[in-house]
Amino acid sequence: MLTSDCSRDVQLQFLRPAQLEMRAKEFPAIYVPFGPIEWHGHHMPLGCDALKAHGILCKTAEQYGGVVYPPFFLHDGWNLAPLTTVLTDLFQRLKNTGFRVIIGVSGHNVQGMIDMMNNALEPVVEDGTVRGIGIWEVSLSRSEECSTDHAAKWETSDMLFFHPDRVDLSALGEGPMNLDMKAPSGIGGLDPREHASAEVGRRCVELASAAIGEKAKELLASLPKEHQAFRKPAIEVEHWWMV
Repeated sequence: MLTSDCSRDVQLQFLRPAQLEMRAKEFPAIYVPFGPIEWHGHHMPLGCDALKAHGILCKTAEQYGGVVYPPFFLHDGWNLAPLTTVLTDLFQRLKNTGFRVIIGVSGHNVQGMIDMMNNALEPVVEDGTVRGIGIWEVSLSRSEECSTDHAAKWETSDMLFFHPDRVDLSALGEGPMNLDMKAPSGIGGLDPREHASAEVGRRCVELASAAIGEKAKELLASLPKEHQAFRKPAIEVEHWWMV
């Protein structure tokens, strides 16, 4: 059964050079999580979106291979002209590191986030030597068992699975609560007090992480054979220094 702990062995910032080289040569995919710092009800952490995307991607990497970049706390409400340039630079550097598949995943489920990631990826993938895509965390797995909302059933369940110590359902009180995204609750979806649980989150994470892993495999297999292997001879000073 899927566990909530995120292995440091798949998180780029925790890897030693030889560990990165081994994982990248086994499966040359990297996953980049995104999300804003924003209101998620009185009961949830402000960084919920990027935290859930990061957790799901760690589960993907644990099961399918590849590594996870540290989460980016930003969103499409920022000035996109310089932001897209910065993200293109990041994706290009990940390509230069040797990765063949780059998947950006947003836990903030608005179309602008997908556009932001894919616009930044476009010049990086145009030569056909790498594949990349920007998606929501449930773009590939949305179903009755895996969906999204705003700080309601689904997002609260994700946090109850990954970070139960950061969720306080008692902060919502026991009386009636508006669920239309407006003040005072700022929550949209099914009442988390009735519908959220760690088990609901676990199942959704299980489905989402597997769907992203299968997509990574599909993208790698779609490359010409000569471009399916990790590009660097080694993660050594003479070949690589920083992203």
